[in-house]
Amino acid sequence: MKSFIKIMKALSDSNRVKIVKLLQHRTMCVCELQAALHIAQPTVSKHLKILEDAQLVCSKKEGLWVNYSISDGRASPYAASLLGNLRHWLDDDTEIAQLLSRISSYDRNQICAKN
Repeated sequence: MKSFIKIMKALSDSNRVKIVKLLQHRTMCVCELQAALHIAQPTVSKHLKILEDAQLVCSKKEGLWVNYSISDGRASPYAASLLGNLRHWLDDDTEIAQLLSRISSYDRNQICAKN
């Protein structure tokens, strides 16, 4: 039951749900997620840590970048089930639709050049 509760708590925050929805469409780094959500980098990192602990997302270091993507769900049947359903949920939500419509404009090279 602990695994199930951890996953449900991880998805109880709107920013974490938005992160999952974005990552369902492509792998992203912290700076891209920060630009998309307009929240501070430490906050994005905290959300990603919670999602990773719940086995909903995974990270992979590639050179200077840490890339985040959706978990394959093998580690938890609860995560697999919720991720599968979430893929079809909320696409008609106004905030999610706006985020997804701008997903191609988030380019880590341009974002990091500005910082």
